[in-house]
Amino acid sequence: MLEKPETRRRGSKTRARIKAFEDGKIRRRSDTLATEEPLEIRLVSGASRQTIAVTMRTPGADFELAAGFLYGEGIISSADDIRGISYCVDPEVDAEQQYNIVNVELRPGLGYDPQPLERHFYTTSACGVCGKASLEQLELRGCAVLPQGPAISAEIIYSLPEKLRQSQGLFEVTGGLHAAALFDSGGDLHALREDVGRHNATDKLFGWALMERKLPLHDRLVMVSGRSSFEILQKCLVAGVPVVCAVSAPSSLAVDVARQFGITLIGFLRDRRFNVYAFPERIRQQARRGS
Repeated sequence: MLEKPETRRRGSKTRARIKAFEDGKIRRRSDTLATEEPLEIRLVSGASRQTIAVTMRTPGADFELAAGFLYGEGIISSADDIRGISYCVDPEVDAEQQYNIVNVELRPGLGYDPQPLERHFYTTSACGVCGKASLEQLELRGCAVLPQGPAISAEIIYSLPEKLRQSQGLFEVTGGLHAAALFDSGGDLHALREDVGRHNATDKLFGWALMERKLPLHDRLVMVSGRSSFEILQKCLVAGVPVVCAVSAPSSLAVDVARQFGITLIGFLRDRRFNVYAFPERIRQQARRGS
């Protein structure tokens, strides 16, 4: 999957001049912000071309984001369904904006139903996809209860937040990015992606796994910064992840998905503590329980 020749691309970081107020003093200085720009995802199938989503994202790993989004929504089922991904080279589009449009060419003969994608026409970095899908939709797509997967030590779970934070290079510079990280059952980090939107970070992570032909991820853990929502659990379910951890709280529908499809869901993972909302039997605890 080759990129088209470069015109002009915005980076993942943007400089800004600010006034800093501190202890009664004011000074001018430069600050580094996480870049946020729209990305339009277009499907190309034969002579047909259709915009299926617009999301606000941090530039970088755009092809992974598009591939992960399409996989999570059931439009594609493997990397072989993608014939190619490229940035827009439409001469009618301003050159500066070409890197905000991604064309995904599907393999010949691959049909898809565009109706489920209508709710995704616009997504925000803050709350993900607008609208709420139902558990019945996941069942209709053929999503099955996940296999048992690995047993994981609670000590490994405790170690994940620090490993996540240490690997967030862009967050260290900007302080304004979410992350999604893939770990094995021994706590080793395999991949991490960052974005202003946690849903985008998750799509980038699973897009990487798809194109590297590592799916399904039945022996892996995923940790996300922020909270876990329905969309996060949906993406993890489709990717086959049996254990999902989050720094903050899950939503009620995220818990419903976890309980129905066999996902161990962990929330408030910080300061050597966490809550388990579904399937705690995957977690081994050697320490004695508190009273």
